[in-house]
Amino acid sequence: MWGEDMRPRVVVTGIGAVTPIGIGKEAFFEGLRTSKNGIARVSAFEPDGYRTQMAGEVRDFAAEDFMSEREAHRLARFAQFSVACAKMALEDAGLAVSENIRDRTGVVMGCGIGGLDVTEGQVKLMHSHGPRRISPFFIPMMIPNMASGQIAIFTGARGPNLTVTTACAASMHAIGEAFRAIQRCDADTMLAGGTEASISPAGFGGFCALRAMSQRNDLPHAASRPFDKGRDGFVMGEGALVLILETMEHALARGVRPYAEIVGYGASDDAHHIVEPDPEGKGAILAMRRALDDAGLSPCEVDYINAHGTSTPMNDRCETMAIKEVFGVHAYELMVSSTKSMTGHLLGAAGACGVTACIFAHETGIVPATINYEDPDPDCDLDYVPNTARNANIDVAMSNAFGFGGHNGVIVTRRFQE
Repeated sequence: MWGEDMRPRVVVTGIGAVTPIGIGKEAFFEGLRTSKNGIARVSAFEPDGYRTQMAGEVRDFAAEDFMSEREAHRLARFAQFSVACAKMALEDAGLAVSENIRDRTGVVMGCGIGGLDVTEGQVKLMHSHGPRRISPFFIPMMIPNMASGQIAIFTGARGPNLTVTTACAASMHAIGEAFRAIQRCDADTMLAGGTEASISPAGFGGFCALRAMSQRNDLPHAASRPFDKGRDGFVMGEGALVLILETMEHALARGVRPYAEIVGYGASDDAHHIVEPDPEGKGAILAMRRALDDAGLSPCEVDYINAHGTSTPMNDRCETMAIKEVFGVHAYELMVSSTKSMTGHLLGAAGACGVTACIFAHETGIVPATINYEDPDPDCDLDYVPNTARNANIDVAMSNAFGFGGHNGVIVTRRFQE
């Protein structure tokens, strides 16, 4: 075990993305740069009769681009996303999980729900044709741990392998736990991120029943409006992102220039309510402070926060309050934005989306915007980078993710310097 001052430095060297604003790193980055809106009327099923009728869907994904048709047929959509992202991330990193590194290469994925679409289909089949018609692949397709399990099968990674299911904080925790695994010297390389594909009739209906989603059905592209006074709920999304994490020494020995360095991780729980955030932001405050302490940074050193920013009245107000408590007067000097305004809320993949947006800011010098920001809310009075991406030098960034059950996860990243 390393002493704290001897912990290996952990860098990000590869990115794979399947999102409503682009498939692949380049397309996703271009979507962030141009403030692309990926939200439209639901196409996966007919949404008439639902209180909410829009979502951030991945519309051009073809699983057969990343695996055989037979393999694709045996994977639920969320697992297809995760395998596709893993392959893209490995290619982007110039890394193959060869025999000499496979035992030191692990996987941690976040997934909030798993194969809900498969569950719905098999339950219908059971009721219409009896239990003997249930597919033998039903259980292996729907369980959330197949996000990481299938990545290992497809890539050959035999190191530590976990799936985290802490709702909308799942992929933030997944990246944090992969970061810790490398710091503990349990692995040299980790594939980490999150995946979700739950835009199905029952899943969508369940969130509608919570009355947590926007009902701007006449203007779907304007429905996700974090921190705006007129926000009326989140917009459900789907997608996946996978990052390649490795020790700096391992990356440099391969001749690879890292995108960024992960320097801090904090986690907590509100211990308050199953779906509502603590009204005083106590858990969020604790997680942000723990991440900064872990990074050895002061609040004034942070340049940008990719907020959880769901576009719900309570979350955005409470997150703003928590940021002001942690950062004091510096809260009014740093930039805060929510990419959920473009992608919708990717649920279990949301945290990985936020961390990747921070990496985008480090890499390009461009801070993603909060689109649909039109009417300032007096309770949300920070610089939310309204409507247009902004050129800025981002040395240190923070990404927040908060989930049902009160789960909180925060990652701090830094522009890479040897």
